[in-house]
Amino acid sequence: MRISRPGPVSQRQWTPVTVVNGGLAFALELGLLAALCYWGFRTGSSTVTRVLLGLGAPALAAVVWGLFLAAGGPTFRLPLAAEIALKLAVFAVGGLALNAAGRPTLGLVFGALALVSVTVEYTLG
Repeated sequence: MRISRPGPVSQRQWTPVTVVNGGLAFALELGLLAALCYWGFRTGSSTVTRVLLGLGAPALAAVVWGLFLAAGGPTFRLPLAAEIALKLAVFAVGGLALNAAGRPTLGLVFGALALVSVTVEYTLG
């Protein structure tokens, strides 16, 4: 199994599998933001806390993703192993947020799909 950085979107070799995986990856990124928003609005003990968590957690995830993991080329390039680990960790947070918000099955499915997507992305490029 070859593990390599996919590279900028415009320079990738697109096959039916990588096209489907690109769509899945984008859906997972949006799902991550939605999961964190859902968790935040369900977790807070007061209205102010709910709003801060519901908007702040997705915003923080978006900043981390944009700085280190963006498909078009991140602002700060990490070593390959760190990039894969960070991507898996961020997706794991989304799955854990769904679990904590009372949606354990959805969290498990989200995590499994994220694992498959990251594996395909870094092995098929």
